[in-house]
This record gives sequence, structure tokens and C-alpha cells, in this order.
Amino acid sequence: MQDHLLTDELKMFRDTIRRFVEKEVVPFHDQWEKDGIVPRELWRKAGAMGFLCMDVPEEYGGGGVDDYRFNAILNEEMCRVGALGPGFIVHNELVAPYLLAYGTQAQKQKYLPRMATGETITAIAMTEPGTGSDLANVKTSALRRDGHYRVNGQKTFISNGILNDLVITVTKTDPSVGAKGVSLLLIERGMAGYERGRNLEKIGRHAQDTAELFFRDVEVPLENLLGKEGEGFYYLMHNLPQERLAIAISAQVGAERALEMTSQYCKERTAFGQSIGKFQNSRFKLAEMATEVEIGRVFLDHCIDLQTRKQLTAEKAAMAKWWLSDMQKRVVDQCLQLHGGYGYMLEYPIAKLYLDQRVDPIHGGTNEIMKEIIGRSMGF
Repeated sequence: MQDHLLTDELKMFRDTIRRFVEKEVVPFHDQWEKDGIVPRELWRKAGAMGFLCMDVPEEYGGGGVDDYRFNAILNEEMCRVGALGPGFIVHNELVAPYLLAYGTQAQKQKYLPRMATGETITAIAMTEPGTGSDLANVKTSALRRDGHYRVNGQKTFISNGILNDLVITVTKTDPSVGAKGVSLLLIERGMAGYERGRNLEKIGRHAQDTAELFFRDVEVPLENLLGKEGEGFYYLMHNLPQERLAIAISAQVGAERALEMTSQYCKERTAFGQSIGKFQNSRFKLAEMATEVEIGRVFLDHCIDLQTRKQLTAEKAAMAKWWLSDMQKRVVDQCLQLHGGYGYMLEYPIAKLYLDQRVDPIHGGTNEIMKEIIGRSMGF
């Protein structure tokens, strides 16, 4: 966020996050990329610093800070150094809000304190092999049997898929009624029949564990229903805007980072006796990107302000997610081009950013779905 939008408290928090990231994340992230996962110890360190579940009330072990800007700053500072491995965003901005909004008192007391310390790592399982953005048609079933739900199905592309101790799982408790049969269940590590598949090999974001999940006759207690039966689709639609804003933040910071490193490269790299930034084509490309990135920042900060005031609409979040992730894709691609052959080498950060950013127009609902949401909000 722009400095003039930050209070002294927020600036101090940003500085604390930066020190933590520089000490606990940056020196080790390359190794985590090779390992395909981050250590659980990092989660406990983040919890000890108060970076997890910041908006969870103190009575449940959280920070008690009802200000979305703290989440936004954490997201920005991680993305600013390319630290996309730790899945704190899923934990803080997807799972915790669901528990706060729809969880019972018993569920909040059971899960939130350990989530705040990093002892319990969480995920949310929506996508299935045959169902991406069409959440009304998930096939994973959760049918009542002898005082519990019996869950059968498969999920894929699940962030924190290997590490998670608790996963909010999108299921069908009544497969005959479409979206009205969608329910959310809290499924825990160790429940018989709940298995993790392979840690999926992606083109980027290798340190972020992303897995397949399998549910084979998993017996889930009735008290692990999150909210009400048949209301899951409504809950998802109500909470997805925050996920999409988080993706928009990542995209904006990625574009800013690409432009910054490319501007420096264009000053240092020479050709035909001058820096390549002196050529008109380079100057024009840099000017175009600088303008788009500036527009993106102003719009993003507006959306963060709306979310802070709990006024961010689904269509506005869709606009931010679509436009900013597409803008990032254009900017990073052009920045790589300006690096020439070096941009194709993985030792240059622009190459890794090129690979890492490509998922942003896809996850959280594809950008084509974002346009559907926007178009329908206009009455079409």
C-alpha cells in the first residue's frame, strides 16, 4: 500500500514483517523450492510473531485486529521478495474467515487457537479433477450414515495440501439439488480414509506444497459441519471476494517487482555503446508499464480500503483479480523480453517471476469466470 494510506502502527508492522521475512524466509527459500515444501517450524515462528490469524479475536488466541490492511501488508511483503512458498494467505484469508463467520463456539475454541500459533496448518479443498470453477457441480459426497457423514471423493490443486492438519472440504450432502446441496465439512489429519496424494509438480511456486486429496469412506462427525447443510455454496460466494483480493495483491506486487528489476537492468545493460534503456522502444515500453502499474496500485489500494470497511463486493473483487493478474502477465512478459537472452535464464529473478505469476489468472476462479461475474452484475 502507498505510504500515505498507512498509520504509524501499520508502518511499524510492515517493518516487523520485513525483518522477519529477511531473516526467516529469504535465506532458505531457494532450498524450499528444491524441497517442494516449507518446514512446519516456519509456521510456528510466524505464529509466535503474531502473523497468523491476526483478525481472530483474542479469546480464540488471535491478534484481535479487525483491520484487513494487516493481512494485505503481510501478503505484499512476502510477494515483494518472491517468497510465495509459505501458504499463510490460505490460512489467514480463506480458512480463518470461514471459521469466524460460520463456525460454532466449540469449533472456534477447538481450531482457532492452534491455527494462531501455527501448530495447526489449514487448507480449503474446492477444486476437483473434473470440476474447476463450477463449484455447484462438485462430486465429493458427504452422506449421513449412522450419526456421521461418510465422505467419498477427490480434490486436486490444493494449496497446503501436504502440510494441512485441517481442511475445509466442499462436499455434496444432497447431490440431487445442485448448488443447494453443497455443504462444508471440517476434515482433520488422521481421520481414517483421508489420504494425501502426490505433491504436484508445477511450473512455478515450487515451495508451495500443492496436492491431491482423497476421501475414501471418511467418517466425519456431524459436529464437523461448518455452518448449515446446503448453505455451503452461499458461504463460498460470500467469502471468495477476499481470496480474489489476495490474488490481486500478489499480482500487483509481482508487476511492481518486475518493473523495478527491469528498470535497473535497462540502466546497467549496454548495447551499441549505450544503456538499452536509452533506446526509444525500451523507454516507451517502460513508460507504458509504469503507467499500468501505477493505475493498478491506485485501484488495488481502493479495493483494500473497501475490504477494510467490509464493503468490497463480489464484482469489484472480480475486477481486481482479473485486471491486475492480466496486467501482471503483460508486464512480466515484456520485462522478460527486455532482459533478452538473460531473461530466459533461471538464475535471473525475472525468469522465476515469469513462471510463478502464470497461475494468478487461473486460480481463485479463472479470469473468464471473473468476467462472467462482472457482466452479470451489469444485468447481462
